Amino acid sequence: MSRTKVVPIPVMGRHNINAYLLLGRRPVIVDAGTPGSGQKIHDQITAHGVDPTDVALIVITHGHIDHFGSAAELHRLTGAPLAGHVADLGPYRSGRVREPYLPTGPMGRLMDRNQKLHARAEPFEPAVLIRGETSLDDFGLAARIMPTPGHTAGSVSVLTDDGDLIAGDLIANSFMGLIPGKPANPPFHDDPRQNLASLREMLALNPTTLHVGHGTPLDPDRARQWADREHDRLARLEAAGRLTTRSE
Repeated sequence: MSRTKVVPIPVMGRHNINAYLLLGRRPVIVDAGTPGSGQKIHDQITAHGVDPTDVALIVITHGHIDHFGSAAELHRLTGAPLAGHVADLGPYRSGRVREPYLPTGPMGRLMDRNQKLHARAEPFEPAVLIRGETSLDDFGLAARIMPTPGHTAGSVSVLTDDGDLIAGDLIANSFMGLIPGKPANPPFHDDPRQNLASLREMLALNPTTLHVGHGTPLDPDRARQWADREHDRLARLEAAGRLTTRSE
């Protein structure tokens, strides 16, 4: 079987917010950017020689507005079904993220003031409900959807058989991608400890590359080193009673 090609689709800036086009026997899109991004994603996949009506599936990695904001629009433009985890159905069905956001640091506290992150997106109903590890073979892709909760309760990643991990917001580049190749937390996590556990589970599968929602691809060895430091940081915060997690 031919290798699955991973094509980044910039939604904002060069790397600030990414969607992805996965090219196998049939194309699959991962994530849908902010509200109003559907046509931009549609046009970029067309520029890569893909007929948008050939798209087999649109996978939404989690219920934050910069990842599901244009899901309904992209569904209309391509006709492809949407896939999302059952634990994030609330945001998908309401068009609103769970609030308050829980910042992971200064960048998150700054971004929390951005009213666009608190806006309402067009709601959608996933036709493909994810509850556990799910093969994408029926959608023409040698890959699996992997539940990776922590960033949100319903966060998922996509792992190709070649070892590419499309990781959503499991991990990011520093400062929303402005420092390429440097692992960091994204601006928010609902449960930092659970997210770190999910990241370590994915790294234990020995992916070749981590393709993230914010920034350029990350090297797994650098991500492992960062994860060790993050474990120690979270332990200090927890010991000091300063570790915040969402109580559903």
